[in-house]
Amino acid sequence: MITGPIFSREVTTLPRRPRFYIVRALYVAALFGLVLTALLMLIGNQEVRNLGDWARFGVKVFQILAPLQLALATLMAAMVTAAAVAYEKDRRTFVLLLLTKLTNRELVLGKLFASLLNVLVMVLAGLPIFMLVALFGGVSYGQVARMEMVSIASVLAAGSLGSTIALWREKTFQALAITILTLVVWILVWELISAGSLGSHWWGIPTSQWAMAASPWHAILAATRPEPVAEATLFVPIWISGDFLVVAIVIAAVLNLLAILRLRAWNAELEVSRNRQDTEGIVAVSEAVSMGEVPPVLPEQSAGKIRHPSRNVWENPILWREIRTWAFGKKILTVRLVYLGLAIATAVALWGVVQRQDALAELQQIIPPAAKPLIPLCVLSFVLVNALAVTSLTSERDSRALDLLLVTDLSPKEFVYGKLGGVLYNAKEMILLPLLLCLVLVFSRHLSVFNFLYLFGGLIVMYAFAAVLGIHSGITYASSRTAIATSLGTLMFLFLGVATCMRMMVAFKGSYLYQLGAFSAFLGGGGLGLCFALGLRNPSQAIWLSSLFAPFATFFVITSFMLKQYGAMFLVTLAVYGGATAAMLVPAVSEFDVALGRTGENVTE
Repeated sequence: MITGPIFSREVTTLPRRPRFYIVRALYVAALFGLVLTALLMLIGNQEVRNLGDWARFGVKVFQILAPLQLALATLMAAMVTAAAVAYEKDRRTFVLLLLTKLTNRELVLGKLFASLLNVLVMVLAGLPIFMLVALFGGVSYGQVARMEMVSIASVLAAGSLGSTIALWREKTFQALAITILTLVVWILVWELISAGSLGSHWWGIPTSQWAMAASPWHAILAATRPEPVAEATLFVPIWISGDFLVVAIVIAAVLNLLAILRLRAWNAELEVSRNRQDTEGIVAVSEAVSMGEVPPVLPEQSAGKIRHPSRNVWENPILWREIRTWAFGKKILTVRLVYLGLAIATAVALWGVVQRQDALAELQQIIPPAAKPLIPLCVLSFVLVNALAVTSLTSERDSRALDLLLVTDLSPKEFVYGKLGGVLYNAKEMILLPLLLCLVLVFSRHLSVFNFLYLFGGLIVMYAFAAVLGIHSGITYASSRTAIATSLGTLMFLFLGVATCMRMMVAFKGSYLYQLGAFSAFLGGGGLGLCFALGLRNPSQAIWLSSLFAPFATFFVITSFMLKQYGAMFLVTLAVYGGATAAMLVPAVSEFDVALGRTGENVTE
């Protein structure tokens, strides 16, 4: 096989794992639950009189579920492939793979398709639900086929991106952060091009057509249109999913070819650099000792007596290490610079919208145009803060440094608060820049002072929640892949759930009280899922209560936002997500040994 023994082993062993069937069943159940929720909202808001009403219902549901599947599958593919390779590197088992007879092609493609197997099966498992939606009318089976091909092509491209970046970089956070930033830049650049920022036509072809060929978001929107526009595409006929299929395959092929050609060069340079740094440090200390600058270390001497080569360490050494050393690698500067570039682009777009938009006209819209440029930046900052927090624990665990820290006299408070403080410090640009951009809306009179305070407080609460969620997941789960999947998956569930809920509420207008009844089963399922993810391994009544109430409280926050009741929105956010943050943080400090599994019991994923 072209993928080699790594993929063959995954195909053989994956069906033996219960998680393979659980994830697939939960995904199909979630899609089916959304269809039933939309059906209840339709029946409760209007009387269905003819087939046209059912056809319009089918179109609306299809246009909600298809982008949801695309976003979920693309993000999962990128994160899973990046985390799988980074996991091997952190545990130093990737070097063992390089020492085998596996070729570069077998190693790169084997890891890629082994990681994507779960995601691809999940996408295919959702196909019967979309075929069921097509039975309502308004959606053709050709549209369903195009939607599936766009989703699979996006999975291959995003997975190849995550795998290539993880093979290139040596730190888990670097791999995850650069992958996320690249995906965001990919989407935003083509959004600007589609909006005509660089001209309305390129070589006689509308820029919107170019965006459909290169952006997964525009490709999925084109695939869900009731009547596809019969325009000439760039490469292939539109009936086989359009140009995006070709572009995505080319992107995946180029990325994998680059990884195959540079695999051993990248990792050889990393090993040589790491060994060179260790050797240089040993040689420098040896020369200092031989020249009499530093007295030799005798067994009876304590480390505190060696003053010349030592550095002043703070009272909390964990916090000192996170702030004063390159604990996350020097490439975190690249992540900061890219994020700064995105913040500058957001500021330019925000200023342009503010100059063109009338503040009074915005009151008639659910999401004001002046707020739309800020939403992607804020969501991106939450994800990066969470990724930084969870990888600060998983990297220590995989490199076996956590075991050394646990035998020192460090207290649980010093460890947990030191990690949390280091995360917030290293992510300071990602936290402060969105808050500063919100001030632009205040000075332009698109946001009142009180609403700014509500927004400021809500963002601070959510940043704290994202950081503590990462720390909680990193401490709770012994497997790095499980910890990263739980942490980022919880945020993904939150953001995609909010977006889907708002789209359904707008598409099927009606009483919010009746909509709550329609959403109750879906919200209850989401609460149980949070209980399972956050509180199953280390049960906590506070975590269970927070998890159960969080989806219902989020629904209340959404309705308060749509009704422009921002004070109630802030208070509920503070109570629920602030309470969830405390529910995760207090056990991490007070029951540190139990959370880490150091109670004599077997540690499981």
